[in-house]
Amino acid sequence: MRGTSRLQKILYLIMLVLGVYIFYKAGRILLESAAAQRMLDSGEVQRNLEDAAVRTYAPGYAAAVEGQGMPNWLAKWMRQAVPVYSYLAEGQEEDGEEAAQEESENTGTAARKSQTGEAEKTTQEKPEGTGTETEIETVSAGMQQASSPRVVSEQLLARLGDFDYLLSHYYTVDEGTMADAQLLDADVLLQKDLRLVRDPSVPQILIYHTHSQEAFADSEEGKVEDTIVGMGEILAEELRDTYGYNVIHDTGIYDLVDGVLDRSAAYDYAREAVERILQEYPSVEVIIDLHRDGVEGEKFVTEIDGEPTSKIMFFNGISRDSADQPLSWLENPYTQDNLAFSLQLQLAAEELYPGFTRNIYLKAERFNLHLRPRSLLIEAGTQLNTVEEEQNAMRPIAKLLHRVLDATPTSG
Repeated sequence: MRGTSRLQKILYLIMLVLGVYIFYKAGRILLESAAAQRMLDSGEVQRNLEDAAVRTYAPGYAAAVEGQGMPNWLAKWMRQAVPVYSYLAEGQEEDGEEAAQEESENTGTAARKSQTGEAEKTTQEKPEGTGTETEIETVSAGMQQASSPRVVSEQLLARLGDFDYLLSHYYTVDEGTMADAQLLDADVLLQKDLRLVRDPSVPQILIYHTHSQEAFADSEEGKVEDTIVGMGEILAEELRDTYGYNVIHDTGIYDLVDGVLDRSAAYDYAREAVERILQEYPSVEVIIDLHRDGVEGEKFVTEIDGEPTSKIMFFNGISRDSADQPLSWLENPYTQDNLAFSLQLQLAAEELYPGFTRNIYLKAERFNLHLRPRSLLIEAGTQLNTVEEEQNAMRPIAKLLHRVLDATPTSG
């Protein structure tokens, strides 16, 4: 009996080894299959596994990702101690992912493809039929009505109601996200009433710069006036002096920490500062994060009133991944308001300054656009534009903002 028992144990051991070997081979075959490779290449499996791991072993990561109560020193420790947190905090999450490289915005390059597979079109390159003069005049008239939300002509609204038309003529969609017809419903976005009842006694507009160190082709080193911060001051003065808005211009530096340029964490630092400002001035209803784009070898310039002027681009973070799923850790209750703000500004630009704007850019993350319904990120020119071209762009930006925000019947 002992011999039989020993033989059975040996057979069980052999069966166990064979079973493990078969399981291993089957797994290898499955992983090497084309379908499995496509799944792995997409990054979805990796992200899901990493997300599950960090939620299990570091349940407090969400607070760090959102900056809700976790101090910076603890967030930095998390990045070192838990590599998966670093991936989430810098690779996908909180608004800092596109800032991980020098000039990392790179949103305007013609090599990037939109969701429809077309290269990005600037407004000068738009196909004919993006709106006749009559239609645009009707848009203007609707924008000046004080008793109802913004409206457009039935003809243009019908065109904008065609999702493919709207997407290809007005938007560039980053490959890391997806926008569907429900998200980009022109009728809904144009009916959003974004007008602001001005009260000069309290601040209502905040301008700040997540990337304060962005400069231009002929910027003088060390001269703040030649950077994007200097452009923000010109924009603030135009809004104050010409249109009567009470504007706060925050000149804080969030991308240069201890003398080291760190654009990965800039959105976290900026968010904390903006939240403090909003706590002190709850009257603020409009938030503008003014940037200059970084596009290798590209310069975007047009002419307005006979002056060379940098083109601008409205930028939306829509908190959705490439599978059209919401980024739950980057919730933004104001996504539709933000999209409405940029689209209404884009239409106003077609009327007032044809060729001034590039297509609205949509990207996956949030970029601190969740702090107010009228939150806006503007990319003005690139590193190859001149200081003069950038300065000349601020006055048209101010007029576009006034055109959409003004609640009086005689918009200027």
